Amino acid sequence: MEESAKLMKSQFAACRKLLIALGDETRQLIIAVLADSECTGMRVGDITERTHLSRPAVSHHLKILLDAEVIGITPEGTKHFYYLNLGGEWPTLVSLVNNIEKLRMRKEA
Repeated sequence: MEESAKLMKSQFAACRKLLIALGDETRQLIIAVLADSECTGMRVGDITERTHLSRPAVSHHLKILLDAEVIGITPEGTKHFYYLNLGGEWPTLVSLVNNIEKLRMRKEA
């Protein structure tokens, strides 16, 4: 297998949870709301208000986003604040997209 294909295969594997989490429109909405937030985190009730989703639906999607490390959580006493986590596998995803773009450019040339 060509070296770039091996690299892309490993990058896809590393990003699998992230890609699955990003593939759902509801989770995309929650990510957009968190990205648009001017504060350091939002509570479930705040996200529910902004997305017009039920509290159980928001909680379900937050769990998936947490598992994929797309978001993080900061506990303050009995309150939990959710925020967009730009670490995790994001750099690997960016590298994967860049490699796909290089492949696309070679195919067009």
